[in-house]
Amino acid sequence: MKKSILILLCTLTLTSFSQTPQEIEIKSEISEVTVYTNGAQITRSKTIDIPTGRTTLKFVNLSPFIDSKSISVNAKGDFKVLSVNLQQNFLTQQSKSKESEELTKSKLDIEKKIKTESAYLDILNEELLFLKTNSTIGGANTGTNLTSLKEANAYFIEKITAIKLKQIDRQTTLDQLAKDLQKVESQLSSLTNKKELPTGEIILNLESKSPTKAAFEIKYIVSNAGWTPSYDIKVKNIELPADLTYKANVHQFTNEDWKNIKLKLSSADPNTSNAYRELQPYFLNYNTVAPSYRNNISQVSGRIYDSNAKDPIPGAIVMIKGTSIGTVTEANGAYSISVPQNGGVLQISFIGYKQIEAPITSPQMDFRMEEEVLALQEVVVTGYGVSDALQGRVSGISTTRSKQTKSLEPTQPSSTIIETEQVSNQTSVEFEIKTPYTIPSDGKNLTIDIDNYSLPADYQYFCTPKIDKDAYLIARIVDWEKYNLLEGEANVFFEDTYTGKTLLDVRYMSDTLTISLGKDKGVSIKREIQKQFTTKQFLGSKKEETKTWLISVKNNKQQSINISLSDQIPVSTLEEIEVSPVNISNGKLDSETGIIKWDFQLKPTEKKDIDLKYSVKYPKFRTLIIE
Repeated sequence: MKKSILILLCTLTLTSFSQTPQEIEIKSEISEVTVYTNGAQITRSKTIDIPTGRTTLKFVNLSPFIDSKSISVNAKGDFKVLSVNLQQNFLTQQSKSKESEELTKSKLDIEKKIKTESAYLDILNEELLFLKTNSTIGGANTGTNLTSLKEANAYFIEKITAIKLKQIDRQTTLDQLAKDLQKVESQLSSLTNKKELPTGEIILNLESKSPTKAAFEIKYIVSNAGWTPSYDIKVKNIELPADLTYKANVHQFTNEDWKNIKLKLSSADPNTSNAYRELQPYFLNYNTVAPSYRNNISQVSGRIYDSNAKDPIPGAIVMIKGTSIGTVTEANGAYSISVPQNGGVLQISFIGYKQIEAPITSPQMDFRMEEEVLALQEVVVTGYGVSDALQGRVSGISTTRSKQTKSLEPTQPSSTIIETEQVSNQTSVEFEIKTPYTIPSDGKNLTIDIDNYSLPADYQYFCTPKIDKDAYLIARIVDWEKYNLLEGEANVFFEDTYTGKTLLDVRYMSDTLTISLGKDKGVSIKREIQKQFTTKQFLGSKKEETKTWLISVKNNKQQSINISLSDQIPVSTLEEIEVSPVNISNGKLDSETGIIKWDFQLKPTEKKDIDLKYSVKYPKFRTLIIE
């Protein structure tokens, strides 16, 4: 009886141990990254030997910024996935970068040298004090002869001089070491985040009836990464096509270095501006003024600070909400970003700080960011049924069977345009970069030239002398949709000269893409009021005012140019106010908006004068403000 009980206890003990899951820690490599305009999808692949019974696989050293709802596990093998957990490990901090480790070592070496030099300086100070304390010659009742006095004086001068010179050398060395230490600390501060971040861990619980080899592909979305498109637009002269270089500015601060990965870019979303401004309708009424164009904001700049407004935040991401227009703050926290014509909302984010959203109300906007505590996220998925892999039974986690991802052979990056493949999806565009890339987690922009186009263009000058006296060169491009362009900033080069930035906002383009190439000083424009023809008179119960303007345009270039010039007359909103165009020099008048346009061509050195004259009648006992 006792023997039977002992056998039963041993059996139960063995059964209990056999059901205890084995824990295997997995260090995996990133094989592919799809970068979105806000966020990135990470793909990790690993083949693992799974023993019989229940096993816990812990994928370690992951980003702490994983979106738990985005985890997808594709598994290949004869086993069941019972659950998938996401957790953060606060005991194991993310490893420092090689550059950060080297800077830390340099900092310690410099601090050691400073202590050594300070010790030598203290010794010299003590030696000098000792000499001064023991500088008495002879006894209290004994005199000193002249020879001994001279010898003693020479000795003290020699020793004190030597000590003073050594003090100067030591102090000079200390000053230089202090400067070196400050430089290293500043560089170290720009590379590392002061916050200690946890590591992310994905835990898979499996069950297998027999030993098997399993191929896993894990995908998840991380924040603190993204890309923004930008362009280089080069026009040699107005008789040649426009060259457009399509660039991607990729940044990531996910605490995972992306080493030699297959890179995809997706348009999906999990200082002087050259933007041409248009006239607004001029509605005329009592006590109203003409439209003001002074407050149109085409560019915003400023600085991003921490909550104390003392330390700048480098690497913060500044976006125009709902667009792919964005930038990253510099080492001093400064940023500058172009604004679409209809304005927008600034969206500012950075690791460990609360996101800021603010409507654009000024060309200069500074912000202070408040810290936030990283909350522990955990998602648990429970397995059901007897399928080989859990088929995403809980919202946010999907686990499916898939083929193992092949590893990529490293290649040398090209010095020219990177070979890419564009894939147009239903709602987004993907660029698959053919060359493997390494992108460290430092928040810095990595610029990749992803394509280059020669765009046939028609060129026309637009000018609105009422707003400013400059002519803007506009390139008109048809069939632009096939290039899959996104809204973004563009660096403009005209006639081999950088002319500034413009905004390529394709969201509001029609079948013709218009690109502002900036101001051209080769076209001179004047708009002057003709006082001798500007009158005010009374006609019975009415008062009539007449305004006369002379607009002059001259082509100082060596080629013929096409010009579109705009001006306006007021539009009456009351029957008792009559606005009459007296002379618009054959311009096309839009009666609803009061905007007049003249389209004409000017030969080299040719000049054209345009007369604009209109009259306004209104009751003489009323006051009307007329430009």
